Amino acid sequence: MIDEVRQFVLESLTSMNYSIEGIDDDTRLGPAGADLESLALAELAVRVEDHFGVKFDDSESDVLAGMTVGEFCRTVAPRIQPASAH
Repeated sequence: MIDEVRQFVLESLTSMNYSIEGIDDDTRLGPAGADLESLALAELAVRVEDHFGVKFDDSESDVLAGMTVGEFCRTVAPRIQPASAH
């Protein structure tokens, strides 16, 4: 599931016009990494919420910028409910 989340994150970044060249699990989402601004982080979070049916608390938005791609994927994956649970 983590690989699926990672793939979706990278595809989302590409469609949001961010370069994914050199981005791996150790790349920070915010400054000095993928360099997503708060609006782009919010858009990425909404895309992930919509696609995987997960929710982020408002308090988590500040934490997302400090996460690496790998940490973000490991945060999202356990929240995803199996399709049969819907």
